[in-house]
Amino acid sequence: MSGLRAAIGFLTILPGAPKTRTSGLAKAAAWFPVVGLLLGAIVAVVDLLFRLAYVIPWIPTRFRELESILTGLRGAPFFLEFEADGTTPGVHGLVEFQEAPVLLEGVVLVAVLALLTRGLHLDGLMDTFDALAGGHDRVRRLELLRDPHVGAFGVVAVVLLLLAKISALAALPGESRLWTIVLVPCLSRWAILVVMDRFPYARHEGLGTPFLRGGTRRSVLAGSAVALAATAILTGPIGLLLALTAGLVAWAVGAWAKRRIGGVTGDIYGAACETSEAVVLALAVVLTQRDSGALGSPLLTLVGMAA
Repeated sequence: MSGLRAAIGFLTILPGAPKTRTSGLAKAAAWFPVVGLLLGAIVAVVDLLFRLAYVIPWIPTRFRELESILTGLRGAPFFLEFEADGTTPGVHGLVEFQEAPVLLEGVVLVAVLALLTRGLHLDGLMDTFDALAGGHDRVRRLELLRDPHVGAFGVVAVVLLLLAKISALAALPGESRLWTIVLVPCLSRWAILVVMDRFPYARHEGLGTPFLRGGTRRSVLAGSAVALAATAILTGPIGLLLALTAGLVAWAVGAWAKRRIGGVTGDIYGAACETSEAVVLALAVVLTQRDSGALGSPLLTLVGMAA
């Protein structure tokens, strides 16, 4: 289990990391999708807790001031109305409204995921866009990838990406929401394995080289089995479109890097993760526009049939 502990320690702030930072990294890559599932589960719990705050049937008298604040927030621009069809819980009691701050909720979820990962992949995204879009030759682009400062391309890229993720999370319907939130971080960490397998490393040493020593093909096969199984269990056959999209986006990011610097780096891995995550979330919204339960878990159907 050293690989799992190493993956948790490298990708997250969660406890359980090995004592030495480099211990087990050669075996860690295969566990990336599993860590993604863990992250998705945590974010899904936060999402549930956030929504449960709007079904509290009463507020104690001593919290009357809170009632006034909540009532006043009804006019805020991030409150949207939903039909009372069970997809978004209504509130009954002292606070009589059925709106939920969906954009604020999206901000909270994205912030939680960034906190859990120390912003590791977001940093890679910014460095990648600064280097690949702003550098004038290969040497300069590799220098920019190591530069700790953030340029205009990096800022624009991360702002647009965060807006896309927040908007997509706000638009996910209730019937498919939980399963999609759990799955997407798994697929985006699997996207890193796609880039590792398909593209050479651009440097002799770097943040990503320890993961390559364990054999990328075995890691990809093991990680792919986890990612595809999770996709089928959580979102059904339609969800396989999400997995396919994550792989294609990761390949596109890797191909861009190979053309610009001759290969990939640890920052490119992060960019592939974040970009695939945003695109997959956007696709999930598209797939659930006509059928809000299109990405619902088949397990619910089986449980219903058994009952």
